Amino acid sequence: MSKPSVFKNLIGDRTFYKHVLAVALPIMIQNGITNFVSLLDNIMVGRVGTTEMTGVAIANQLIFVFNLCIFGCVSASGIFTAQFYGSGDHKGVADTMRFKLYSGLVLLACGVGIFAVFGKPLVNLYLLGEGSAADAMQSLTCGTQYLYIMLIGLLPFVLVQCYAGTLRETGETFVPMVAGIIAVLVNLLFNWILIFGKFGAPALGAAGAAIATVISRYVEAVIVIAWTHLHKAKNLFAVSLFQTSKVPFKLVRSIILKGMPLMVNELFWAIGVAALAQCYSFRGQHVVAAVNISSTISNLFNVVHLALGSSVSIIIGQLLGAGKMEEAVDRDRKLIAFSCGCCFVIGAVMFVIAPLFPQIYNTTDDVRTLAAQIIRILAVYMPFGAFLHASYFTLRTGGKTIVTFLFDSVFICCISFPAAYLLSHMTALPIVPLYAAVQSLDLIKCVIGFILVKKRVWVNNIIGATK
Repeated sequence: MSKPSVFKNLIGDRTFYKHVLAVALPIMIQNGITNFVSLLDNIMVGRVGTTEMTGVAIANQLIFVFNLCIFGCVSASGIFTAQFYGSGDHKGVADTMRFKLYSGLVLLACGVGIFAVFGKPLVNLYLLGEGSAADAMQSLTCGTQYLYIMLIGLLPFVLVQCYAGTLRETGETFVPMVAGIIAVLVNLLFNWILIFGKFGAPALGAAGAAIATVISRYVEAVIVIAWTHLHKAKNLFAVSLFQTSKVPFKLVRSIILKGMPLMVNELFWAIGVAALAQCYSFRGQHVVAAVNISSTISNLFNVVHLALGSSVSIIIGQLLGAGKMEEAVDRDRKLIAFSCGCCFVIGAVMFVIAPLFPQIYNTTDDVRTLAAQIIRILAVYMPFGAFLHASYFTLRTGGKTIVTFLFDSVFICCISFPAAYLLSHMTALPIVPLYAAVQSLDLIKCVIGFILVKKRVWVNNIIGATK
């Protein structure tokens, strides 16, 4: 009996999955190790105390906004990079790389300025809920100190995003993976030394965690940048990268027109996520700790759909740039199905073992119980998150950045955040059903994403207008 055509259209052959895994596995491994070490980092700080863990979690929530802005900046150019590489235009790849560096440095200056001036009041926004005033003050002190030290590591972070993003978009995923692995091992080693005061070093607690992260970021930057320029025969874009400081006006205009919504989208989406966390914090400082634990755990499991989403951007972008439209449609459909199927299985495992993770934290039973409940909510929604992520990258790769702007940041700022604010400030709804209700709103986006992907509005070659 033959396979139904609907399933045949969703399942690829061995060659297809071999290609997908060749692209996705290095990204998965790098992100997986990074998030695993972040988990260990989180646990190490948590061993010092719940207030320290809360302060670091808040600071990282703010840095997350900056990180997403850089990601948006790099991604805006990256959709052109993948298509230039697919068409064999290495000069175009170098031009997009130059744009990434310029825009990244501008955002760096803005980010450092904002955090240096407004860092303390921003951290304090998350400490206005129920809880001890003394604990809030200690979390504020730890969070602010951690944030200020982390500013030193923002420059190498920007450079790594620019270089590693371009390498991935040109098919080189192994080197960024190796650099990431080395960086997280360095981070882990110095966390152990500086947080707890090993080998005669002072026990710096949360400040030690920040210093370790900064050191690891410089190590990663040196590896990625040095390898790129020492292997110009393989990275042909590096040959002409610094031969000129100019970026063609037509390309700048195209990136701004197509990519600016993507940059703005990442900014407002990150602000929306930070605003949601602030709404949840209104239920008390124990909620901040529980959400931090659950987010750290879920990030470890999310590496699969995040890596497959990045694979959509790389594989589909190159096919669109080469003019292979029907092949792009077929592979995209199978990539989305593969991502959802993987995350259904992973979500089921995560749901079953959810109560085990919070037990490794040195915190209260209330925080552990709440964290386990939130982890299970995230596990249930994981397959839907996989579909959303793959749909988002599909639309973005085809240049539909205005659509993704509405689909992503406008939704979270105009629907998810108002709902969270009203439920947290105007009702007495406990945090678990409140959290679940806000998460469930993303099902609306699943329907919208399905319609847009199925209508093939994203099947476009976007590099023609840049020449």
